[in-house]
Amino acid sequence: MKLKTQKRLASSLLKCSKKRIVFDTERLDEIKESITKKDIVGLIKDKAIKKKQTKGISRVRANKIKTQKAKGRRKGPGSRKGKQGARLPKKQKWMNKVRLQRNLIKKLREDKVIVTESYKLLYSKISGGFFRSKKHLKLYIKENNLIKENGKK
Repeated sequence: MKLKTQKRLASSLLKCSKKRIVFDTERLDEIKESITKKDIVGLIKDKAIKKKQTKGISRVRANKIKTQKAKGRRKGPGSRKGKQGARLPKKQKWMNKVRLQRNLIKKLREDKVIVTESYKLLYSKISGGFFRSKKHLKLYIKENNLIKENGKK
């Protein structure tokens, strides 16, 4: 049973290769009798002739790696390309540090732990880049007794 013509017509109609055309084994006699494009279209609609799905590339491994990276994994020295400044720009690093410190003193002022004068002093020091980190800022506040006596801390 040769179905070369039917396969050729089906491939042109479905816009794919002849390799991807699949015939329903139970309706082969019906397919053999169809010789026009119109007949083939009818069989395609009846799902006697189908198109095989393309293989494609699996995204499973890529998605697995993506979830790992979202968790903060795979960031060791072997995975790094470029300097530290390229991975997190200096400006971004600075902005993160300053925002963190400013939020801390803002919270302390709202909780009435520090006075407005000391808030202004600390704010200007933060802008000048005096403090290395949040911890350094807290240490400075403690050492210079900027905490109110009736405050929470």
